[in-house]
Amino acid sequence: MPAVLRQRGVSLIEVLMAVLIFSVGLLGVAGLMVMATRSNHSAYQRTQAIFLADSMADRMSANPVGVWSGFYETPGSYASLGSAENDCSAGCTPKELAEADLRIWRRQLITLLPNDETTWGTIRCYNGPAGYAPKGWTPATATAPADRGQLAMRPPYGGMCWLYVRWNERAHDGMVRTFVRTFQP
Repeated sequence: MPAVLRQRGVSLIEVLMAVLIFSVGLLGVAGLMVMATRSNHSAYQRTQAIFLADSMADRMSANPVGVWSGFYETPGSYASLGSAENDCSAGCTPKELAEADLRIWRRQLITLLPNDETTWGTIRCYNGPAGYAPKGWTPATATAPADRGQLAMRPPYGGMCWLYVRWNERAHDGMVRTFVRTFQP
């Protein structure tokens, strides 16, 4: 009668295969977690950009004379705003209020979004054909506050502003993102 050979190591091979499949599954889960974290960070930055644009739009709506006098049009460099803080507790001219708002906005851009050379905000307002102003509208100057009667006016009754917020999304692809908020102050 021939000797019966028993197989050995079959259960060891089964265990090794199970560990291999389990390891591949864990790598897949880890990859999903990395992608979720990147997407979450991207959404966070986009939310911050929306918050910053809405915040500045609200500030501009509170100073319509400053908006339509051109004081919110962002300069090529924020350095021209100066570093002195305006104390508007006793009142400010529309220009001083606009400068204070722009300084605060620039500080928020630097703080809440990745701070590098690509992070900036721009404001552009269009109020109709060049030289257009509603009847009775007198633009404010750097030193003269607006007429109290003009504060209720919303010249030119159809003007639009665009807020651009730009930042470098370093989370995964290094692409520069831009959020644009269009509104009527």
